[in-house]
Formats: sequence, structure tokens, C-alpha cells
Amino acid sequence: MTDPAPTLAPVRLTSLSHGGGCGCKIAPGVLQQILQSSAAGFIPPELMVGTETSDDAAVYRLNDAQALVATTDFFMPIVDDPYDFGRIAAANALSDVYAMGGRPIMALALLAMPVARLSLETIGEIVRGGEAICREAGIPIAGGHTIDSVEPIYGLVAMGLVHPSRVKRNAGARAGDVLILGKRLGVGVLSAALKKNALDADGYRELVASTTQLNTPGIQLAEMPGVHALTDVTGFGLAGHTLELARAAGLKAVVRYADLPLLPAVAQLATQGYVTGASGRNWAAYGAEVALDAGLPTVARDLVADPQTSGGLLVSCDADSADAVLAIFHAQGFDHACLIGHMQAAEAPALAVV
Repeated sequence: MTDPAPTLAPVRLTSLSHGGGCGCKIAPGVLQQILQSSAAGFIPPELMVGTETSDDAAVYRLNDAQALVATTDFFMPIVDDPYDFGRIAAANALSDVYAMGGRPIMALALLAMPVARLSLETIGEIVRGGEAICREAGIPIAGGHTIDSVEPIYGLVAMGLVHPSRVKRNAGARAGDVLILGKRLGVGVLSAALKKNALDADGYRELVASTTQLNTPGIQLAEMPGVHALTDVTGFGLAGHTLELARAAGLKAVVRYADLPLLPAVAQLATQGYVTGASGRNWAAYGAEVALDAGLPTVARDLVADPQTSGGLLVSCDADSADAVLAIFHAQGFDHACLIGHMQAAEAPALAVV
């Protein structure tokens, strides 16, 4: 007869991790140094997208009609509810496939858990949360890998398909393009407030609703010739990912701060000091390339650098396509998608927040 598993005391998931969600990302400057020191490997001609512009996923051409989109994303808990944690992590990983214009086809689970600290029921709820989001996306979790870990970590290897001519990159923005953002900002602020028990029930519902909404508009956006560049806003914040668009195209991005959609109570919470350490690390890495208008509130810097977990799609498209892009977002339940700025010619890549 086997001994029953020991009963473990309940524990807050966020208390087991030193950071949560995409705020766990290595700071952009440190990551750049790491990648600079790695030698370039073999690059086959079928590899359409690799690491050259820090894009959202790799893309490998299979034939004239299909290209494989492959990516992976995983992180430590951003919330304490295990089921919600699994859902958020899965939606975040699948977002990179949608950001390339791909349609997900399957996923593999990555699970690292402190099995001496968390009950099997809690770990099972994390897995079930991930499975629920994959069912919503219409794909199976076809396998994966597990290890015993000091901190809880969950995520996916996500794979999708896209026509080679419809791959949307973070490169390709053109002068005169307008910028459209699909989701509201402030996930990092809300998660910081949650960790300090300062987030109310309404704020928590908004946090989970935003981070579990699949970025499915990417599939239709890939079919639009007027969409020139596409990415999703995650751990480097709106400023970091907009800068990636600008660098890849050699342009200047101009973002209107007053037009940025924010999750409820985010501005107030940020003013009260509920910001993540990742926000400061982000700004230290790329702040020199960002011009903040002198008339903006002090908190503007924290909000544009705020790390987003499972954030919205950022679209650079010609002005004539803007209404059609917004219609796609709104038809799929992205009620707060809106115009936030434009791209213009410049001597050097940059971002201005006005």
C-alpha cells in the first residue's frame, strides 16, 4: 500500500516567483549583449524569419503555400489563481503566432514546478487552464516537458501555419503609416498592485479578461496588403515594441499619449507607485531613444515602458486601411482597439511620445 501524498499548505503562486508574467523577461539591454556574443549559426534558405529584427516568431517555408510559424514563451505566475495563470500563459504564447499572421495548429507544454511546495491539484489547475485556452484556439496540446523547479513556470511551444506571401513581420512599416493598438495598456501596473494586495475584484477581472483574450485578428490582418508591419506588445512595453518597428524600418514612430487606451484605474495606481521593476529596466535599456513631450505627466514614462503580458497587437498600416483594420478588431471583440500614432521619415530610428 502506498503512502498518501502529504498535504501542502496553500501558498500564493506569486509569492514563489521573483517576477511575474512578461515582466520576467531579461532586460532589453542585457538581452542584446547576450545575443551579440553568440555566433550566427547555419541559416537555410527556407528560414524566412529568424532573429535579425527580434521578431515575434521564427518562420520556415515548407512549400509554395505553407510556412511554419514556431515560437515559445513561458514565465512565472502573474496571478495567484492557478487556472487563470495557465490561461494567461497559454494565450501569451499563442499571441506570437497570431502576430506573424499565422493560424495556430498545435502546442507543446513547458511545465516547471516546485513539487515540494505546490499541491498536485494546484499544478493540475495550471495545466487545465492552458488546455482551456488551446481548446478555444482550436488546437491540441500534443506533448511537452516537465521538470522540478525552485519557481513555478508554465508556457507553451506554439506552432502555426501561414501562407508565405502573408507573413507579417515587425519590419516593413512605411512613412505615412498609422499605428493601431488592439488592447488596453497597464497589465504590469495591475499585476504590481495585485502582488501588494491593492487590486480590487473589478481590477482583477479586467486583468484576466485582457490577458486571456486571444489575438485572433492577426489571421485576417495577414490577408491585408495595406498592413505593412505587425507585432504584439509584451514584456518590453509599448515603447520597446514600437521602437522595434521603428528600428526595423529606419523610421520615427510618433505616439499620442492622450490616445493610449488604459485599463481601468491604471493611471491612478501607477501614480501611487504600483509599477514593476521591469518598467524601470525597460526604460534604462531604450529610454535614450524615446523623446517624451515635456507637458506629459510624470507617470507617462512608467506607462509606456510598462511590461504587458499577453498584450495587444500593434499594427502599422496605410491610412486608407485603418478603418478596415479597426473593423476587424471590433468585430472580434476588441472594443478598445484604436489609432495611437503614425510613422514618419527620420535620419535615425526613434520614438516620440507627444
